[in-house]
Amino acid sequence: MNLLFLGTGTSVGIPMIGCHCAVCASGDTRNTRRRSSLYVSTEETAFVIDTPPDFRQQMLDYRIERCHAVLFTHSHADHIFGFDDIRRFNTIHQRVLPAYAEPETLASIRHVFNYIDSKPSCTGLYRAQINFIPIQGPFNIDDVHITPLKVEHGAAMTGFLLEHNGATAGYVPDCSDLPAETIARLHGIDVMILDCLRYRVHPAHLNLEQSLAYLSQIQAKQSYLIHLCHDVDHVTLETSLPENIRVSYDGLSVEV
Repeated sequence: MNLLFLGTGTSVGIPMIGCHCAVCASGDTRNTRRRSSLYVSTEETAFVIDTPPDFRQQMLDYRIERCHAVLFTHSHADHIFGFDDIRRFNTIHQRVLPAYAEPETLASIRHVFNYIDSKPSCTGLYRAQINFIPIQGPFNIDDVHITPLKVEHGAAMTGFLLEHNGATAGYVPDCSDLPAETIARLHGIDVMILDCLRYRVHPAHLNLEQSLAYLSQIQAKQSYLIHLCHDVDHVTLETSLPENIRVSYDGLSVEV
């Protein structure tokens, strides 16, 4: 199972509009961060977790031409506003695509994209064709088993545990608190991807200290910090971390 980090930044992206700080002006490409999204692929299937505003360019930059489904963690703008561009995969694969989310998140997405349906437009307009599927418990996308995880983020938010051929990965890009049951479910997994917005405390996201505390409880074999803002310079943070915890960056590919 391959995990490709399509985006690793916070809601405004890095560089931010009108900002000339050291990170926003950095020549290190690892400090250039599009909005957070993950591409999961196996020999049998491929899907994305979240479709941020940068979705189209992410697909082009990483030459992705295979996407069989979409998962959504929540319905904040930085995680859904590229959803309309999924329609190209309707054409490529010649089929309706499933989109999975918790019922509350799904209702919000359907409100925003109220013109999207599972059938072609009767007027001939080019629209995404989606089968919206509410998450009620664990499910499969072909050969990947997916378990939804309870996560606190100030709104409906879902983390995911991905399992394929004995390999395990957790994905929680937005988070202010991890319930004990979620930590227990993630304990000892192969790869953990966890929110780490900045050094200072934030009401809706984990800061570095909080993220590292949760990762010490999860004890994954390898962990990656994600959803980073411009307070965080890639090299500065990475050189301060334990060996099994790394800073993610756009285009990072991890085989699990």
